[in-house]
Amino acid sequence: MNSGTGLRVLTAAILIPVVVAAIWWGPNWLIALMTAAVSILALHEFLSIAAQGNLPSYRRWTYVAAAGIIAQQFYAARQASVATVGELLNRSPRIDLHLVLFGILIGYAVIALSSASLSEVLPAISVSSAGLIFIVLPLSTVVRLHGVGDIGPKLLLFTVVLVWAGDSAAYFAGRSIGGWKFAPTISPNKTWAGAIANFLGALFVAAIFGYWNGIPPIHMLAMGAVGSVAGQIGDLFESAWKRSAGVKDSGTILPGHGGMLDRIDALILAAPAVWYYFEWVVMKRY
Repeated sequence: MNSGTGLRVLTAAILIPVVVAAIWWGPNWLIALMTAAVSILALHEFLSIAAQGNLPSYRRWTYVAAAGIIAQQFYAARQASVATVGELLNRSPRIDLHLVLFGILIGYAVIALSSASLSEVLPAISVSSAGLIFIVLPLSTVVRLHGVGDIGPKLLLFTVVLVWAGDSAAYFAGRSIGGWKFAPTISPNKTWAGAIANFLGALFVAAIFGYWNGIPPIHMLAMGAVGSVAGQIGDLFESAWKRSAGVKDSGTILPGHGGMLDRIDALILAAPAVWYYFEWVVMKRY
């Protein structure tokens, strides 16, 4: 085992138990705080990548906006957990996501109108809002997954594990089997063998968790499938951002893994894929 692989394994050995313990034993507010911290770190890396391409951003307000989106998702999860079905059907949330996004828009408008350099307004707003749309909004569904009553921690743990298992299966299959490249212009090391292994690994995780959380196996497999596909798209999407800016890693905060964005790129799209399937299909039928 070379030093790079050893460092990667050591970092994972420290982080994985912490993440699992937080998901399983931690309250929803702790997951919200952790999600906010991870989102802002990943957002910072995203904006830094943009800066290397000479694209400005409104960093401070964007960080505040990220925290506001996570806070709203925590509020929504809490409201859903304490309300009866009748209350949920007969009232609108007092603080919904549209209201938060409206407040974010007002903030960007005020900053733009007071900007000393109008030439920066369009690229700065575009990059800042792109970071919120590409990273924070989808990742905020982690809070909603964890907040679904007693099954919430199991759902979030399932989502995280399917991403980990899929990534690991893809890594080892790609190295041992190789073969046709999956997306050579974006990520030259990814192969079709790795992509298939990722998908099969996610289905295996779904089959195991299906016996544990009581959700019908067909729906667990479906969530595993959509989570794997969405996660791989997220991985490639992040690679495209970095390659467009000529960057290999989004950062150095995680030894052996690169930046925070490198570590959560698959989870960014896997989490909403699992959440929306659960909300739109499973919760409507059972």
